[in-house]
Amino acid sequence: MGSYFAARATRSVIAKATDNAAHPIFRLVEIMARLRAADGGCAWDREQTFASIAPYTIEEAYEVADAIERGDLGDLREELGDLLLQVVFHAQMAKEAGAFDFADVARAINDKMTRRHPHVFGGEETRSPREQALAWEAVKRAERAARASGSEASLLDGVPAALPALTRAEKLSRRAAAAGFEWPSVREVLEKLHEEIAELEAEIETGDLARVREELGDLLFVTANVARTLAIDPEDALRAANAKFVRRFGFIERRLAQAGGTPAQSDLAEMEGLWTEAKAAEKARG
Repeated sequence: MGSYFAARATRSVIAKATDNAAHPIFRLVEIMARLRAADGGCAWDREQTFASIAPYTIEEAYEVADAIERGDLGDLREELGDLLLQVVFHAQMAKEAGAFDFADVARAINDKMTRRHPHVFGGEETRSPREQALAWEAVKRAERAARASGSEASLLDGVPAALPALTRAEKLSRRAAAAGFEWPSVREVLEKLHEEIAELEAEIETGDLARVREELGDLLFVTANVARTLAIDPEDALRAANAKFVRRFGFIERRLAQAGGTPAQSDLAEMEGLWTEAKAAEKARG
């Protein structure tokens, strides 16, 4: 239980400095240390690793986004807690490995936020939102360059491979665009989109699935570029399209059920008609 008592000791030191021993964040760090304790902890929590927990971390981030999308602040509070637990979980495992602890995580992000906001914390002139966004990217580039090693450095370093593919495509193209590898306007991007559609159609005709997969990937990448050029988050746009599909298909299911049927008992023509009806109803509601 050494990690548990170490967490309690850390809490005691911080509490003396802040006179806030009952702060919930200290309790959460303590709970996680207790769960990971070799003596009396939780068997499931003890056997977890960074790799095994990573999918849960990603899932919790998506659940935060979902609560925001639904405008459910009560659910958002709960989901943010679940996401915070993931941070504490990773920090506890790192502490056990002698790498860092939760305080180090907080300290690092504190330093980063003050470093990237010199107009707030460093006496520089106030920036507009656009000026701040450009300055933020400039600081990030400088930080990446400082971490890189010689000829191995690339502008595309540091874009996590584990990101959702559309998000990563948008970020990769944004990095390249910042270096001048950019179409002059959205018109040229749309022309490239049409070109990729034609290439996909040609490969579908050949029946070569490997080539079809490659061309489909190119099409999706350019689609992410269209979104970036229009200042639209491609993941956000696709989430909205998914929600719309679920809503309209639900309309089809309800209408068929009212007639005593199901989608499996219907045909495409009937369901297309109901889909059009669902679209019209949404348009009428505004």
